Amino acid sequence: MEKINKLAIVGGTHGNEFTGIYLVKKFEKFPDLISRTNFETNTLLANPKAFELVRRYVDTDLNRCFKAEYLEKDTNLNYEQSRARFINQMLGPKGNPKFDFILDLHTTTANMGLTIVLVNNHPFNLKMVAYLSSFEPDLKVYSWINPGVENSFVNSICECSLGIEVGPIAPGTLQADLFQKTEKLVQRSLDFIEQFNEGKLHHINRDIVVYKHLKVVDYPKNKHGEITAMIHPELQGRDYQKLNPGAPIFLTFDGETICYDEESSVWPVFINEVAYYEKGIAFCLTKQEIINHG
Repeated sequence: MEKINKLAIVGGTHGNEFTGIYLVKKFEKFPDLISRTNFETNTLLANPKAFELVRRYVDTDLNRCFKAEYLEKDTNLNYEQSRARFINQMLGPKGNPKFDFILDLHTTTANMGLTIVLVNNHPFNLKMVAYLSSFEPDLKVYSWINPGVENSFVNSICECSLGIEVGPIAPGTLQADLFQKTEKLVQRSLDFIEQFNEGKLHHINRDIVVYKHLKVVDYPKNKHGEITAMIHPELQGRDYQKLNPGAPIFLTFDGETICYDEESSVWPVFINEVAYYEKGIAFCLTKQEIINHG
């Protein structure tokens, strides 16, 4: 990796995630905030129509539209598919992008705190995470990588990229503390790239705790596809906390407790995320690994 010359800060991939949207608007109003000496920073409001409607999306989830096969389709496109093609032309094309780095800003209703989402294990991304973790000891790192499966997130256009996921916060709302934490993480990211370009970051030596994606778990459902149980109170809000075999995970409407019945301990994330009901995801399971990055 030589230098980062062009960086994109993307907000509003989901139109009801206001933190990233209003940060982009702030940066557009005060461009000096994201100006650095040795690279160019651009901003992008990814899904303006969904933002106008205060909805996650208009027709389909934009953050699932960036597989190469989707981007090559050019007929009968819905709104988000058209936006994905536009964004890919603007930032990409995927695999040979015009931009060297993408920072994609998101929020969640789950108790994820400050989270970095990795879509690959590029050494530059890991070095950046190690740097950010040195300033933010509570920062979590979720590696959402399915081996052999192409990632369809917007920041997968660039090999060098990070997603920022902050919560809990309700859709269509702003919360000052989370806004400020996200902005600080963006600023630290830009500082890292500036120092990297100057050749000043050779000695970041830090163990990174990474939560590697294993699988998703759906809610219990009946034969009609209706949910028959809720997240158990003992699991609710316990993102990134160890889940042991035999621990409660669901509570049925008639009061029965359903327990985690696999053999190994896991760390659940995105617990009870409101946008994932439609995707058949009650939570995602991860395993905790420590990567020494030096």
